Amino acid sequence: MERLNFAMVAGEVSGDLLASLMMRGLQERFAHSSFEGIGGPQMEALGFQSKWSYKKLAVRGYFEVLKHYKEIVGIRDQLFNGSMRHAPDVFIGIDAPDFNLDLARRFKLKGVLSVQFVCPSIWAWRAKRVHSIAQSVDHVLCLFPFEPKLLAQQGIEATFVGHPLAQVIAEEVDPLQARKSLGLAAHVPLVALLPGSRQSEIEHMTRRFLLAAQEIHKVKPEVRFVLPTPASGVPFIQGVLRETQMSALCTLLVGRSHACLAACDVAMVASGTATLEAALFKKPMVIAYHMNAFSWQIIKRQRLQPWVGLPNILCEEFVVPELLQSECTPKNLAHETLKWFNQASRVAQLVERFKALHQSLKKDTPTLCADAIHSLLTRSKRAVHKDSASELP
Repeated sequence: MERLNFAMVAGEVSGDLLASLMMRGLQERFAHSSFEGIGGPQMEALGFQSKWSYKKLAVRGYFEVLKHYKEIVGIRDQLFNGSMRHAPDVFIGIDAPDFNLDLARRFKLKGVLSVQFVCPSIWAWRAKRVHSIAQSVDHVLCLFPFEPKLLAQQGIEATFVGHPLAQVIAEEVDPLQARKSLGLAAHVPLVALLPGSRQSEIEHMTRRFLLAAQEIHKVKPEVRFVLPTPASGVPFIQGVLRETQMSALCTLLVGRSHACLAACDVAMVASGTATLEAALFKKPMVIAYHMNAFSWQIIKRQRLQPWVGLPNILCEEFVVPELLQSECTPKNLAHETLKWFNQASRVAQLVERFKALHQSLKKDTPTLCADAIHSLLTRSKRAVHKDSASELP
């Protein structure tokens, strides 16, 4: 089997998961290949060599990125220059398009095949970015079935590889077993609070979620809460739990977000990949987001669809409520969360929608990723041989 050198960049926790699944397929197809760049612990467990932690790139919002701009650009330059000393066979950017597309373009100009894993959300906002994609990458690996057709219209080669989370998350889960594994009571009403995995999200959303939990407790005092977080978020969240006097009602866990979603009755979720995870666990949810006002004004003007949360985008309607910016108040969050406890028929309908969604996204993602990259490499070599032959006298 061919030994290849892959340069990869994953920009956050979800990118680490996606990249680790892809690596399994690539390692099976291209044995003894090397993988290096920017990644996280799941990638490193498979032998990935991290030059920097993905946490360096896990910054959200225009204002927040500007504060870290110099450091982020410096990392990108160092990564490119270091990688080109031993030119990789393929560069793969996993999500993080603001960082990865520029890097991919630079690799492509040097003759390195460039792949983007996760299509930027051109169908939701920043449609003009499609021109940057066309200039930067040779192939896009798409998580959603409608994306390759949209990209093909712009002359961009793409493959639907399924969403890895649909493979990782079981189609049927046992909430009681999940509660037992977490040491939670079996039959009390349970709300999962997921304010985000990035430190900036945790610091911006946690207080809002816990104040909403206070409001829920006033109306329905038997409700308990569970809040999963990366280890880096624990000190801040513990402080907010003390400040809001919610420590006795809310169980703080390091990691274990999937177990929390499996265990809960309803989830309060910051917009992002976690909303899709909640849908794959077939859970009613309230999607929330609040950010710096400057960042919000820019994003608001660039939205192309009425929906922000992935479950609503994929279902093409508001199957779950979205509370964004000025609407994202503790009282509103509490009100919409409590409604799910009193609408059994609505919950049943939602579960059926999410079952169909799960089926549509469930594919053998590691193998499909490896197949697409193998095909890209094969066609690239044929093109090189053809060009070489045409130059012969």
